[in-house]
Order: sequence, then C-alpha cells, then structure tokens
Amino acid sequence: MKIPVMLSFKEMWRNRGRFLLFSLVIALITLLVLFIAALADGLGNGNREYIQKLNGDLVVFKSNVDLSIGASQLDRAKLTEVKRVSGVKDAGQVNFTSVVLLPDDSTKLNVAVIGVEPGKPGEPPALQGSQLESKTSRGAILDRNVALRTDYQIGDEITVKTIQDTKEQLYKLKVVGITDGRQYSIQPSIIVSQDTFNLVKPGLLPNPNQTDLISNIIVVQLNDPTQWKQMAATLQNKVADITAVDKVTAYKNTPGYSAQQSTLSTQNFFSLLIGLLVIGGFFQIQTLQKVPQIGMLKAIGAPNITIALAALTQIVMVTILGVAIGTGFTLLLSLSFPPTIPIIFTPSAVVVSVVLLLLIGPVGGFVSVRYALRVEPLTALGLSS
Repeated sequence: MKIPVMLSFKEMWRNRGRFLLFSLVIALITLLVLFIAALADGLGNGNREYIQKLNGDLVVFKSNVDLSIGASQLDRAKLTEVKRVSGVKDAGQVNFTSVVLLPDDSTKLNVAVIGVEPGKPGEPPALQGSQLESKTSRGAILDRNVALRTDYQIGDEITVKTIQDTKEQLYKLKVVGITDGRQYSIQPSIIVSQDTFNLVKPGLLPNPNQTDLISNIIVVQLNDPTQWKQMAATLQNKVADITAVDKVTAYKNTPGYSAQQSTLSTQNFFSLLIGLLVIGGFFQIQTLQKVPQIGMLKAIGAPNITIALAALTQIVMVTILGVAIGTGFTLLLSLSFPPTIPIIFTPSAVVVSVVLLLLIGPVGGFVSVRYALRVEPLTALGLSS
C-alpha cells in the first residue's frame, strides 16, 4: 500500500494546481448538494412544523376533503362525539388562517394565525411567559420565528391587519408567551384563543351572536398512544363523516408539501449525478494523459494492483479534499443567513449528503481505473509493431 500512496501523492504534488482546482470544483458541487438538502429540510419544516409538534396523537378531518386542512370544517358537536369515544383522553379544536403583522418598524410580516382552545390539545407550550388564559382573552403566543423577526417581548402589544367585508381592520393583541418554532404553511405563527381567532380572521365581520364554533381540525390525545391505528379506525366507525390520521399523514397532505419535497429530491439526485459525471470525466482525461507513464510502470514490473490502488487513492484523496472544503465553506456561509431564509442544516442530512459525495468519487473514477488496468506497455510506449 505504501508504493501506491507514494505514487499518488507525488503526482498530485507535482500537479498541485490542477488537482486543487478540481478539488474546488468538487467543493462547489458539495455546496450545491448541501444547499438543496438544507432547502428541502427548511421548506419541509416550514410546512409541517406546527402539526409535527402537536401535543396529540391523531388529527381529525372532515371526510371527503382529501385531508385538506382548508377545506375541512368540523363543528362543536363533532368535538363532543370524539371526546365520548372510549380511549380518547382529550381533544381540542384548531383553526388556521393568515393575517399581516404590523411591527413598530413599519415593516409587514405575513403570519399564520392558529386558533386553539386554551389548555386543550393544539395549544403549544409557552417556553417564556404564560399560556393563553381563557377563550375570550386577547392574548397571543408567538412562535420563535416571529419573535426573532420582530423583537417582540412578553407584555408587548402587537397589531394585526386583516380584510373583513372588503375593508382593512386592525386588531390589538397582547403577547403573553413565546414558544418554539411552530411554522405553518411556511409562515411564522401566532397562536390565539378561538374567540380571538374568530375576531381577526379574514372574511365577514365577526358575528357576536355566533355560538357554534367551527374548526378546521380536531387534535386528539389518546390514553394509549401506541394504539393510534386502532383508535383511528374506532373514531371513524363511531363518529360519522370524519377521517382520523396520524400527524405524519396529516402534514404530508398539507398543500404542496409532497410535490415540493419530490421536486427538491429530484434536484438533489441530479446534482449528485452531475458530480458523478464530472469526477468520472476528469479522471478519465487524467488517465488518457498519462498512458505512457502507466505503460512505463507496467514495463518495469509494476503489478496491476499497484496501478489500481494508486489511481483509486488519488481519486479518494481529491474527493475528500473537495468535500471537506465544500462542507466547511457551506456551514460557515450558513451562519450569515437571516432567519427569513428557509434553510436548515440538520446533522442527519449533512452526514448523508457528505457520505454520498464521498462515494461518488470512487464510483465516478471507476472507468478511469479500469482503463488504466487495460493499458498495454508496448502500445503505450509506442514500441508495438
């Protein structure tokens, strides 16, 4: 193994400018692959974050709406029926809409407004401040993303703008708590009580005489979360006109989630394929340029295993250098991103991407190794008749 490594290193050092340049090309491919993976995680997280972190085990939709949260409409009677099913620990109604938050610096921020029942499933834990006091309170819990973008603190008064009866309406809410990231539909969220939700939601002006509370979904906690499959079937059998699913199924059916993730996965696949072809092409050209040297090594008795290991060692070293440079630069660059950019570098995604990039080097260079092994010494040296 010592001789192949020495041959590889000497050639790389003698042509260090060329190999460094190619390592930088691999670094750029690494940057592209990592950014696409991070974008997929960031956009996916922005769509699923609230539902994924729900303090419940099942999500109930109205039937025949293809698990569309916007199309699902469930009244208070359905909530009562769900609660009566044996095995249900608790349940709460949840609503979704969008409004414009007007911070003090005159900038506008589109936010998702999530209406929940205080103390029921669906209300996130306040990591700072307190929970919502009652269904009639004008309090709001901000998710971490809103707090980062606006610098609102506990006790501050916020203003939301909504369109009701074709006119702009402004409503004042008080920040009572701040929770972790709870984005919905790639928007930062504010969580309010159901009465406050009905007050600020776009559409018709709120009706003070409305008593029946309509929600998009019902979040269900179970006595035994491990039995969620059986309980989903039980709920659908005992409560008419509903569909009960787990949280993963619920967020995978949010608008655009599956199409978005499949598109980004396809882009990532083609980025890796391009990397494979670029690395393969580079080392194939390298092998063609040094056919006489390979022929000389074979003529003086170098075995094929030495030639193959030297070529493979060179491929691995260049790939490792390029991937290391690309990964380090990408992670350093990510530190400068503002919170508005939906890019998240998760350890698992980074590790998977780096391993795949390290593998495509030897795979891409396999053709050049195979070609080197087929070089005939006399032909390479121009001595064949």
